Amino acid sequence: MHMPEETMAKMEVKTSLLDNMIGVGDMVLLEPLNEETFINNLKKRFDHNEIYTYIGSVVISVNPYRSLPIYSPEKVEDYRNRNFYELSPHIFALSDEAYRSLRDQDKDQCILITGESGAGKTEASKLVMSYVAAVCGKGAEVNQVKEQLLQSNPVLEAFGNAKTVRNDNSSRFGKYMDIEFDFKGDPLGGVISNYLLEKSRVVKQPRGERNFHVFYQLLSGASEELLNKLTLERDFSRYNYLSLDSAKVNGVDDAANFRTVRNAMQIVGFMDHEAESVLEVVAAVLKLGNIEFKPESRVNGLDESKIKDKNELKEICELTGIDQSVLERAFSFRTVEAKQEKVSTTLNVAQAYYARDALAKNLYSRLFSWLVNRINESIKAQTKVRKKVMGVLDIYGFEIFEDNSFEQFIINYCNEKLQQIFIELTLKEEQEEYIREGIEWTHIDYFNNAIICDLIENNTNGILAMLDEECLRPGTVTDETFLEKLNQVCATHQHFESRMSKSSRFLNDTSLPHSCFRIQHYAGKVLYQVEGFVDKNNDLLYRDLSQAMWKAGHTLIKSLFPEGNPAKINLKRPPTAGSQFKASVATLMKNLQTKNPNYIRCIKPNDKKAAHIFSEALVCHQIRYLGLLENVRVRRAGYAFRQAYEPCLERYKMLCKQTWPHWKGPARAGVEVLFNELEIPVEEYSFGRSKIFIRNPRTLFKLEDLRKQRLEDLATLIQKIYRGWKCRTHFLLMRKSQIVIAAWYRRYAQQKRYQQIKSSALVIQSYIRGWKARKILRELKHQKRCEEAATTIAAYWRGTQVRREYRKFFRANAGKKIYEFTLQRIVQKYFLEMKNKMPSLSPVDKNWPPRPYLFLDSTHKELKRIFHLWRCKKYRDQFTDQQKLIYEEKLEASELFKDKKALYPSSVGQPFQGAYLEINKNPKYKKLKDAIEEKIIIAEVVNKINRANGKSTSRIFLLTNNNLLLADQKSGQIKSEVPLVDVTKVSMSSQNDGFFAVHLKEGSEAASKGDFLFSSDHLIEMATKLYRTTLSQTKQKLNIEISDEFLVQFRQDKVCVKFIQGNQKNGSVPTCKRKNNRLLEVAVP
Repeated sequence: MHMPEETMAKMEVKTSLLDNMIGVGDMVLLEPLNEETFINNLKKRFDHNEIYTYIGSVVISVNPYRSLPIYSPEKVEDYRNRNFYELSPHIFALSDEAYRSLRDQDKDQCILITGESGAGKTEASKLVMSYVAAVCGKGAEVNQVKEQLLQSNPVLEAFGNAKTVRNDNSSRFGKYMDIEFDFKGDPLGGVISNYLLEKSRVVKQPRGERNFHVFYQLLSGASEELLNKLTLERDFSRYNYLSLDSAKVNGVDDAANFRTVRNAMQIVGFMDHEAESVLEVVAAVLKLGNIEFKPESRVNGLDESKIKDKNELKEICELTGIDQSVLERAFSFRTVEAKQEKVSTTLNVAQAYYARDALAKNLYSRLFSWLVNRINESIKAQTKVRKKVMGVLDIYGFEIFEDNSFEQFIINYCNEKLQQIFIELTLKEEQEEYIREGIEWTHIDYFNNAIICDLIENNTNGILAMLDEECLRPGTVTDETFLEKLNQVCATHQHFESRMSKSSRFLNDTSLPHSCFRIQHYAGKVLYQVEGFVDKNNDLLYRDLSQAMWKAGHTLIKSLFPEGNPAKINLKRPPTAGSQFKASVATLMKNLQTKNPNYIRCIKPNDKKAAHIFSEALVCHQIRYLGLLENVRVRRAGYAFRQAYEPCLERYKMLCKQTWPHWKGPARAGVEVLFNELEIPVEEYSFGRSKIFIRNPRTLFKLEDLRKQRLEDLATLIQKIYRGWKCRTHFLLMRKSQIVIAAWYRRYAQQKRYQQIKSSALVIQSYIRGWKARKILRELKHQKRCEEAATTIAAYWRGTQVRREYRKFFRANAGKKIYEFTLQRIVQKYFLEMKNKMPSLSPVDKNWPPRPYLFLDSTHKELKRIFHLWRCKKYRDQFTDQQKLIYEEKLEASELFKDKKALYPSSVGQPFQGAYLEINKNPKYKKLKDAIEEKIIIAEVVNKINRANGKSTSRIFLLTNNNLLLADQKSGQIKSEVPLVDVTKVSMSSQNDGFFAVHLKEGSEAASKGDFLFSSDHLIEMATKLYRTTLSQTKQKLNIEISDEFLVQFRQDKVCVKFIQGNQKNGSVPTCKRKNNRLLEVAVP
């Protein structure tokens, strides 16, 4: 099989994980293995911009807090279709491994990205998606799906991410995306699941943090027209929901990001009216924060609240289409329904603010859920074929703040569950599989965090269960009663701490503040403020507000509050936030357990979000709670690769003659034969009950390389067989075609041969007849020459006889006679030679034969003159009368202008046409034609120079036998008529311009306005024809003056026309300008 040289070179130059390695690329190879060497290895690689390190198939990613040139399209091609350990560690290697396993082995994949907030999980998920998009198939539909999947990120980040003290782009919601592929590995679509948006951030942000990005992007990037439509202002300080101390983030352009989000929404599939509706809801949330209340006492002694300034409320109602009175009442009253009774109570100021904030949080969180569903509608797979799935989990990292509340509690609960599934699938399953397969295993103790998960999620005495129980029980329920219940149930739990001592429930633990409890998570101890747990878990929105939102004229807002429909009132209490999240996490865990996991463990190098800083203490803490050392120990104690016997034999059976193409015995026996044939060392593999275990990845790479080479050989064999079949088929077809062609050709050849024989016979006949005729002709000519020869001989004989008789009479004058005879013979020879050496009859041919004798010099020159006159006459005799006239005019022009006017050489090759305007044919000039009875010699458009300012006007210049006429070009009306007898002189410059002046006889009627100054493209022709016509009519030669300065009579003044050289703005066009009353200057290029 032929392969291009470039491909062969690329295959031959292979790198390895061990080549040019900085530190250790795979922690499995680290010696010695302890916490200190682990951290030092990470630091050494981090200092050399190597941010990725392996633990077997797990990728450790250290956030560099800066851009690195390791994600280019060239890097994508480097890692494409490469073995996992073939190149230096990279997130692209794991992405490629997951994608190829999904495409080639039909295994659903999930990529779990875990780590603290600010460790780079969101960026890692983007890199995974961008790599998969780059390496999968191409095509218009596939590219559209890829673009929509990628562009969903900016939209969700704008509405779900915010700046925190640890991360400028922290995900404040959990996102799990299932990307669906067809059997070829091309993306079909995707499904996004979101988990627990931190909606409390809408109404309040900790110091040094911001609200969600979209609020700042809208105010910074929206056009003035859009802001006016939404009744918003750019000033952040105008809105109570926006924190001002961190409104601007270094390196973040909110205006540019807003344009990116709008473009992404368009690509994903949002209609224009949908995008506008979303922004209107965002504006309404911003304005809700500006509604303020004041207390007001009623007659019955109860306090109620009133809105201070109703302008904001009015603008919100205009945006949402809600009746102002309905919304105002919903902020002031609360209606409680129990069975058939309704009780309406007033809200005090604190309750009104709670209702306002609850509405803002619910409105924003429901908008976010609607956005996710709307994106899912656009990116979902359109076909119902069987799909392969790759899940990418980007969820909040473990959080430990100064003040940790309900949000941090459930975020850390989710991280506990993720750590649990990592433990089960990576550590526990590893050991159990070795025991199950009967492979010798060194037991490794590891921390199982199932006890922490049980503390939180146990259905009877778990923290979430007790929180729900408190929220649902009748009576007074507060955060303090919830904490008391925790102290009763969990005080003795080894991972729970509170003011109640573990050893004695009656002794206080003074190391804990009041209203707090502490949980020993896998990542460390976290102190939770119990304040707000009950309210945030209830997540109540007063029914009056839901009904007011349902009555909105705004279609989107109305759809967000279906429970507000009076026809669908449900008195059943909605599920709590904790129970909803617990169910979502359980569903997520169940989904992840059905897929092949791939892990990316993100590590934050420092708390300053700064580049080039590596905090060993912070990294050590993350290494411990991520359980990375335990992971390394498991990998080092075990085997790097394992596979069931059947697929292993199916994949590598072509490497052994005994197993190829079919193995008839048990699969294990086939694998044993295969490995023995390949002479793989026994210590490099072990046989389990159902799987083969390979210790070193290099052994696997060796198998893969042998398989690849063997596949190339098999492909060559298949190509050879196919080409043989193709050539045989082609040969048989060609043979059949050749027989048909040969039959037709033989018929054609015989026909052609007959025609050739027939034509040859005719040619031979004609040649024979010609030969006979020529033979007779030769005989007749010979006879005639014989007769002429006899006559000549007789004449010579008689002459000889006469000369003998008269010889005596000629001897006296012999010398003179001989001289005359010799001279006569020389002259005769001269003329005969001249006859053969005569030049051509062209008058311009200057050639003439050289003179042979000096005494013929005068004769030779005279003969040359006579011959030239004769051939000139012959040449002239060929001319028509019109051609003779033209050449006479050309000759006249030569005599007048040659070596005098610079314009003359360019006019030699131009024929003199005279009538450039077809006056006889153009109906526009019918009136002008009727007014002229004489023959028109010249009809041309000229520029008449204005006497006052030097500007030009187009005029028709007409020359007849007796007159010179000027007519208007547009109307054809005659403006001036000058008899030729009144023309005295024509003046022009010696330069390459078309200006000329026609001087008139003083005192004549035509000279009343003065002389004429014209500009024409055919100056030489016009001057020549005017000269010849004047000479013909007046019998006097017209004076042609050629000078660069001449005088022109304009009415009573004489004006000097001066021609100068100059660079013109108009290119090569001369311009005329009146300098003063006595000077008219013409600039010639």
